[in-house]
Amino acid sequence: MAVKGKILIVDDDPDVCDIVSLILMESGYEVQVFNNGSRVVEVVENGGIDLIILDLGLPDIDGLTLTRILKGQSQVGVIILSGRGEMTEKIVGLEVGADDYITKPFEPRELLARVRSVLRRLETLPEVKSNSETLVFEGWRLDTVVRSLTSPEGESVTISSGEYNLLKAFVERPNRVLSRDQLLDYTHDLDAPAFDRSVDVQIARLRKKIEPSADSPKFIKTVRNAGYIFSVKVTHG
Repeated sequence: MAVKGKILIVDDDPDVCDIVSLILMESGYEVQVFNNGSRVVEVVENGGIDLIILDLGLPDIDGLTLTRILKGQSQVGVIILSGRGEMTEKIVGLEVGADDYITKPFEPRELLARVRSVLRRLETLPEVKSNSETLVFEGWRLDTVVRSLTSPEGESVTISSGEYNLLKAFVERPNRVLSRDQLLDYTHDLDAPAFDRSVDVQIARLRKKIEPSADSPKFIKTVRNAGYIFSVKVTHG
């Protein structure tokens, strides 16, 4: 059987590691297991890893922190596999950059379906090019290749994967009213979980980072009973 991809399992529960390893290996994936997060970043930096299945409750580092580090430095896929099933946990996990979130206990067929879905999405990501495409508004610069945001003062601004996707959806459709459902469609793959409330949470956080005044937004304006509008002129830079 040809190897379909290399996956890291990062979980301090040996039973979970054994079960997930068996499911993946029987489906043709190469698997490597870690019981803590201490070497994960180094292994990913060395290349060859396609996807990480990650528990949040690691003994040496919080899984959300590790997710943020990994997604900030690479395009490796991350699926959070956690016993924390609260909606807030799921939203935060996706906002820091996770590609999917699965709660324990899980169905093997669901796990495989989510793994395949994330790997398919990763295959469509563009390779980084030297001539990056930049969208400019009010002095802000959003580089859609390296996924970076620069302030009018030239400072790099850290944004989560969810915030980036949301801002990109706005700057590509300026001066148009976008409903929450449309924003969810633009910022999530159809196979990925999406939560209506996450749009409001991400917009609130994004406003704090780019608006002159988050309490009186100039860029991302609320349209009552309709959604939001990005009322700024956008150019290519």
